[in-house]
Amino acid sequence: MTSQVSSPAEQTGGAAKAAREAGEAAAGEQRGTLAQRRDSEKEVRRLDRVIIRFAGDSGDGMQLTGDRFTSETASFGNDLSTLPNFPAEIRAPAGTLPGVSSFQLHFADHDILTPGDAPNVLVAMNPAALKANIGDVPRGSEIIVNTDEFAKRAMAKVGYETSPLEDGSLDGYRVHPVPLTTLTVEALKDFGLSRKEAERSKNMFALGLLSWMYHRPTEGTEQFLRQKFAKKPQIAEANVAAFRAGWNFGETTEDFAVSYEVAPAASAFPTGTYRNISGNLALSYGLIAASRQADLPLYLGSYPITPASDILHELSKHKNFGVRTFQAEDEIAGIGAALGAAFGGSLAVTTTSGPGVALKSETIGLAVSLELPLLIIDIQRGGPSTGLPTKTEQADLLQAMYGRNGEAPVPVVAPRTPADCFDAALEAARIAITYRTPVFLLSDGYLANGSEPWRIPDLDDLPDLSVTFAAGPNHTLDDGTDVFWPYKRDPETLARPWALPGTPGLEHRIGGIEKQDGTGNISYDPANHDFMVRTRQAKVDGVAVPDLEVEDPDGADTLVLGWGSTYGPITAAVRRLRGAGESIAQAHLRHLNPFPANLGEVLKRYERVVVPEMNMGQLAMLIRARFLVDARSHTQINGMPFKAEQLAKALKEAIDAK
Repeated sequence: MTSQVSSPAEQTGGAAKAAREAGEAAAGEQRGTLAQRRDSEKEVRRLDRVIIRFAGDSGDGMQLTGDRFTSETASFGNDLSTLPNFPAEIRAPAGTLPGVSSFQLHFADHDILTPGDAPNVLVAMNPAALKANIGDVPRGSEIIVNTDEFAKRAMAKVGYETSPLEDGSLDGYRVHPVPLTTLTVEALKDFGLSRKEAERSKNMFALGLLSWMYHRPTEGTEQFLRQKFAKKPQIAEANVAAFRAGWNFGETTEDFAVSYEVAPAASAFPTGTYRNISGNLALSYGLIAASRQADLPLYLGSYPITPASDILHELSKHKNFGVRTFQAEDEIAGIGAALGAAFGGSLAVTTTSGPGVALKSETIGLAVSLELPLLIIDIQRGGPSTGLPTKTEQADLLQAMYGRNGEAPVPVVAPRTPADCFDAALEAARIAITYRTPVFLLSDGYLANGSEPWRIPDLDDLPDLSVTFAAGPNHTLDDGTDVFWPYKRDPETLARPWALPGTPGLEHRIGGIEKQDGTGNISYDPANHDFMVRTRQAKVDGVAVPDLEVEDPDGADTLVLGWGSTYGPITAAVRRLRGAGESIAQAHLRHLNPFPANLGEVLKRYERVVVPEMNMGQLAMLIRARFLVDARSHTQINGMPFKAEQLAKALKEAIDAK
């Protein structure tokens, strides 16, 4: 299908007329009547799913635009999955390829698992956004282009020698040339704003247009804008007017002859109350819930780092739940304060990403030696070093497993979806509290920033994490004296007692030098050190974790095994293969240390085991070493999550392998 692009003169003339009409409609429109004014003569098509990508400069508000579209889509009842993608620089050079920010949303009337492989609709706010994203857009898709930004200098900055709107390079796409900037400025001419101030609302015009195009609710966005700019009511109303003008433009222009409906996905969800949630927000709520279920104050010692900082930001809002947050001067101070809080009887947490884990490693080893509960939340990103701060990766698994001096075993858990971060936080807290050990939780940038519907749990369904602190002497000496031994262990969990400082009679030594079993006194005895090392390992090995569940309806010969955020792409790929008549089994690990007790037996049931990972094969290496299974790696380390079609092809090749 070829594109139909009007000339710049036609665009400008039509834009002025449309802007006047849209502005007049926006000024007199009441918020509840937008949906009623849809032109009844325009065709409405029913779709089962749509993938939209908003793209522009990092200052164009693409993340806000995508977030608002997502919120309204969630309130409408669609299933959804999102993929925010933004530059690492705080303010990347305007109009350049490295400065492009995008937000992709996949929403449907059925259960979905990924933000989609390729967009059906691309909204490109400038030439850089078009060039950076056009390679992902299939032929026949719709492209909405802000023609105002396609000046000669802007196009030359990204390597366009001729305008892609005029040279035929977009033939095969359904192109909608829209002078978004002109329309927005014209719609806001009565608000007394400067041109620069008015131009900032063009993202709201685009949001209004897309909201009309896909029949999204509008009231929530208008309320959000008025709340966001409550101290600047003129700006608030200008953004609302731009949003309405975009809606009315879609309704009145002849260029958009069709709008689309995607029905709610009611049948895909169990009954309950739902909200849209990102991975970092779900983690924050999970940590608060864990502290309440344990009846412990929550303490976060942290240093800001992408992509973990949002957890610090969110938890700082919840002092009413007994949450205390400390933004330290560096990573080492952050975890040191958290470990001190654990000694003092708090549910202690530190948040970071891979580079911060490296700095925290010595204190994690100290926590292993002290045997105190401590949650280390690692939101993984592309590395090494600064690497790709705003991109995703799964390359910290071996660092979490072994990145400390000496034998310092630590349990490791990993959530599989944004909403699952809530449950993973509760599970990490359960292990830490029960077994008196630091615990790693490995999320990543894809989960942290992505979002999906989350069913708000019933409080009665949350686990009981209540803690019993040491209250008095726990050992009787040969002479009959009752004393407190800080390293006398629970025979079932091998956990040592948790003694609050200041409790009379429970005074004991702490520190990083090896302790004597039972008494906790400093010990250099070789046999004692051997015993303590093996005991700490046995404690981690003995952590109670559920058996691995395998989905294998057809008795397959090939198993695909994943962990963490690969769950969505793997499951989507498996569904495609089964839909095509292929037989394949799937299993996904939450517990990476210790592994589920039945993992070895599961692996040996299959002729072929494929392990997709966003690293160079770290889990596959652990599987091969532990179980002597010829696990095949399928890896990707480009800063982006797997695409379902890509995985389906790789898995089909594995199935067909002799």
